[in-house]
Amino acid sequence: MSQYIPEADLVAVPEAADVASARLTRGAISWAIFEGARDPYVILIIIYIFMPYVGSVMVGWPHSDPTAGQEVISQWSQYSGWATMATAPFLGASIDQLGRRKGWMALAVALMIPLMFGLWWAKPDGSGLPVTAVMAMTMLVALLFSYTEVIHNSLLVRAAGMGAAHKASSLALALGNAFALALFLFLAWGFMLPGKTDWAWVPKAPLFGLSQAAHEPERLTGPMTAVLLLFGAIPIMLFTPDAPRSSVGVARAFANGAKALWRMVVTVRGHRDAAIFLAARSFYVDGMTAVLTFFGIYATGVMKWGALEMLVIGIVLTVLAVVGGVLARFFDGFLGPRRAVQMEILMSLLGIIALLGMAPDRILFFWRWNAAAHPPMWNGPFFRTLPEWIFALIGLSNALFITAHYASSRTLLTRLAPPDQTGAFFGAYAVSGTATVWLAPMMVNIGTHLFKSQQGGFASITVLLAIGFVGLLFLKRGNRDFA
Repeated sequence: MSQYIPEADLVAVPEAADVASARLTRGAISWAIFEGARDPYVILIIIYIFMPYVGSVMVGWPHSDPTAGQEVISQWSQYSGWATMATAPFLGASIDQLGRRKGWMALAVALMIPLMFGLWWAKPDGSGLPVTAVMAMTMLVALLFSYTEVIHNSLLVRAAGMGAAHKASSLALALGNAFALALFLFLAWGFMLPGKTDWAWVPKAPLFGLSQAAHEPERLTGPMTAVLLLFGAIPIMLFTPDAPRSSVGVARAFANGAKALWRMVVTVRGHRDAAIFLAARSFYVDGMTAVLTFFGIYATGVMKWGALEMLVIGIVLTVLAVVGGVLARFFDGFLGPRRAVQMEILMSLLGIIALLGMAPDRILFFWRWNAAAHPPMWNGPFFRTLPEWIFALIGLSNALFITAHYASSRTLLTRLAPPDQTGAFFGAYAVSGTATVWLAPMMVNIGTHLFKSQQGGFASITVLLAIGFVGLLFLKRGNRDFA
């Protein structure tokens, strides 16, 4: 749906005057460039281009079955979620005692790049890489991605200082969208549109002789994101300050991290509203993530969209979802953060229900649509029917509210956490984002298998959002009056 939103560290910053005067150093800009170069993997590979190709083309070839594809992808996403849940929180809790960490980041990146590049050999008929190998590779990249996220976030204050941390974080998110958008536009111009339109500015045939029939443009996203990550990692390795060496051994650091996690849980448990919020968030944030993860797979199977349609919707939603972050500030001020989060969950829930009622010949469950009886919406090479336009508009709505909920949720915790214990509570906030990361893929997998339809799997996400919405009803604080 929207662009990828990482669980970035929230750090306290000095008073407004100090914050305004803080400037981004070379190390801070390098820190932001790394995230900008890393996030397009999620946007292009997981959400919009490559994984929808795997689900709608590779699985079951030559008789491709998008429903079976959704089932396979959700199953492997579940495995990835288990691995992330079991390891990433301990890394986060131990990171300060591990000392220097750029070496660990370099190792993770060095492992990720060949796996990402290797996706080029994911041929439709499995003659290059079989589906199992492709899914294992993407699962390993997802796990390594979560490790780089923990390490990268831990370097934020060292890179930018307390006063400019928010600027570096905002720049990183902006660069992630900008780099992804640049790759989207290059793919559209050089590989997807050629041969499908007579627009003068589009090449007559795909560049470098790539074959659309062999799905080489979709497979190219692997090498493209790998090369981008490689070059994006160089500045942070050269210019961003690392932590000092530690006298604590690796085994001891992880043991201390486990103890710190337990202390964090005990601390949060003693504060009713914060504990309820974090428990509710562990459900609804997993549901929101699932909407992002499975939107592309769902659209290719249900709406029969191809790579070009997914590329265009990716461009539009990547640009417009940024508006969600701006809207969150308005929602928080007008409604208060608790009601803002509830409204954002509710709108996302309604969006999922609306998507369930869409098909090429049906609009919102009950309105039958015969494309042959209506003129096309326009003469372009994509989105020519009214159901496609409405499906895209629902996707836009979801993108806006899902993006907004990330910002509003963070604001809400600042209203619930004791001011002198924000570190522990935001540590628990990060853990709550990974504790149930396996749950939504498991439910999508079960729903797809039981109902033998993509709609059955996608509908299961509504359960997680509903649990989160109801959980927030029990909060006594977090309203507009700061109470």
